[in-house]
Amino acid sequence: MKPTTFYRDMFRLAFPIVIQNLITTAVSSADVIMLGWVSQTALSAGSLASQIMFILNLVYAGIASGIGMLAAQYWGKRDTRTIEEIMGIGMRLSIPVSFFFFVLACFFPQLLMGIFTSEKELIQAGLPYLRIVGISYLFMSISQVYLCTMRSIERVVFATFTNALALSLNILLNAALILGLFGLPRMGIMGVALATTIARGVELLLCLGDACRFSVLRLRPGLLLRKNPLLFQDFMKYSLPAFGNEVCWGLAFSMYSVIMGHLGSDMVAANAVVIVARNLGTVVCFGLANAGAIILGKAIGGGEMEAVKADASRFCRLTLLSGLLGGALIFFLRPVFMNMADLTETARGYLSGMLYINMYYVLGQAMNTTVICGIFRSGGDSRWGFICDVIDMWLFSVPLGFFSAFVLKLPPLMVYFLLCLDEFVKMPFIYRHYKSLKWLKNITREFAREAV
Repeated sequence: MKPTTFYRDMFRLAFPIVIQNLITTAVSSADVIMLGWVSQTALSAGSLASQIMFILNLVYAGIASGIGMLAAQYWGKRDTRTIEEIMGIGMRLSIPVSFFFFVLACFFPQLLMGIFTSEKELIQAGLPYLRIVGISYLFMSISQVYLCTMRSIERVVFATFTNALALSLNILLNAALILGLFGLPRMGIMGVALATTIARGVELLLCLGDACRFSVLRLRPGLLLRKNPLLFQDFMKYSLPAFGNEVCWGLAFSMYSVIMGHLGSDMVAANAVVIVARNLGTVVCFGLANAGAIILGKAIGGGEMEAVKADASRFCRLTLLSGLLGGALIFFLRPVFMNMADLTETARGYLSGMLYINMYYVLGQAMNTTVICGIFRSGGDSRWGFICDVIDMWLFSVPLGFFSAFVLKLPPLMVYFLLCLDEFVKMPFIYRHYKSLKWLKNITREFAREAV
């Protein structure tokens, strides 16, 4: 692909995804700001309770990775019937998992909150949030699979519009229900949960409406029952390592929250603000990663191997630049983040140091995530990233965090600094695998259409 064509396609696909990620970050920011106005307890409890959604989103991300790897390459061959089956497989996996999380959140919320903190005040504050937001998990089991399939076939504008509309509604409802605007009751943390549930319900309705009129791919109930053993085997082969990678990474980040949750509510509150800053700093990078995976996967499916090598190199340079800009953005917006919530002096001190740490951390996170989730997975190589993160996070970072916090009893900021070394430990190994080109494979089947 010519450089001008590559950058044009990258902008065409990445821009809507970046806008969507920005709106997602805006929702998180609105939650932090509004709950911060309610109380620091509400902010901390909401942050911990939302870890359940974070874990579930990792499940969706794992399923989406399997869909993306296969669908993008089959899109390069214009095999739409096989892509329909791939979408059906994704829903057969997402629906039961979402139902399991729904049951836990709605009927056993105290058990979930107890995992993340031992402070009774935070546990009690988080219970009503989980009971309400658990309903949204059922809506997302269908909408998230449908939207990621649409992105894989380059319908990023529709996917972004749908998600952006739902998230914008979420922000409006957050303000109305948390603060009691427009004559509605002031619900505090319960308002966040209800706003999320309503917004996700609207998102599902938009997806179902689109499925009724979009003729290229059709979402039919029969897709959930249709069997294609070879395609299912391929899906599991490529999605399970990606799913394991997402869960491994996500659970490790949840363990970071567990560690900080036991360091006190001041650390939890500061981390809630830092997550918003980090998401904003990486919003462009992750948009590039999603767009790059689509572009490279489509080219691999079309047999354009030499073009993929050149495009992957351009992809890395773009990510490096966006990571540097992300760190600079956190630096310049530091005064905004420092005043985003009404924190105690101790929490403000933690927040100040954590923001400085994230100015460089976003570069490592951007580069590694882009290469593992964008470049490697475009060629179906999800296994290497899974092994890399298991070793890096579970044999290095998580044990180091627990040891430094509970054995050495280091200051909270030092513990946080050590936790943020994970991305830089694995970076040399990722670069070596990238240069080997072992990730560059066409994973489509010539007989897939006949097997439908």
